[in-house]
Amino acid sequence: MLQFFSKYKFFAVVMLVLSVIIITAIYSILNPQPKLPVYQPNMVNAELVDSTKQHIKKYHTIADFSLLNQNGEIITQKDYENKIYIADFFFTTCPTICPIMTDNMVKLQEILKDQNDVLLLSHTVTPEIDSVSVLKAYAEKKGVNDTKWNLVTGDKEHIYDLARKSYLVAKYEPFDGAYDMIHTENFVLVDAKRRIRGFYDGTNWDEMEELLKDLEILKQEIN
Repeated sequence: MLQFFSKYKFFAVVMLVLSVIIITAIYSILNPQPKLPVYQPNMVNAELVDSTKQHIKKYHTIADFSLLNQNGEIITQKDYENKIYIADFFFTTCPTICPIMTDNMVKLQEILKDQNDVLLLSHTVTPEIDSVSVLKAYAEKKGVNDTKWNLVTGDKEHIYDLARKSYLVAKYEPFDGAYDMIHTENFVLVDAKRRIRGFYDGTNWDEMEELLKDLEILKQEIN
């Protein structure tokens, strides 16, 4: 009997390994891991996308940028390299949706404070008003953590292009000048490869909870 088992030991081990692989594959098929979409410009409401980008169906990423934060520091895509981040557009004198959006971003900052692989980024859409000093006062008032969250200002055309050509979250406003826009309430989830993975209503906490769930899905995907 022992000779029999010894003779077929190798065969038994191979069959055991194959069985494990097959069972794992079947489990994966029956219980697939959730995965977030990779948003392309052609998947987004055309009103929020620059006409030069509306036809793009793949390979869309956030463009390089260079802006000043609340401390007067130059912030570029390098500061967000290999990081997941949540981005939005606002202005400090906004009386309607911006205060709600900022308050929700403050709550996200607190929830994510120990997650060093996740950052926040808020762009002003009125850089002529929101100077570095104005953003600094606003950041201090709201309790912004400088290591976690950058409020940025800079060239209006550059910010406009980021909103409509990269983040796909602003409507064109043709009446007041070449680079005027109506920003939306959208928060944008960006992965470590600078791809858009989700849009969320920044005035709705239920959607913030969805964002947090999607963030965990995105982290599992990376791992």
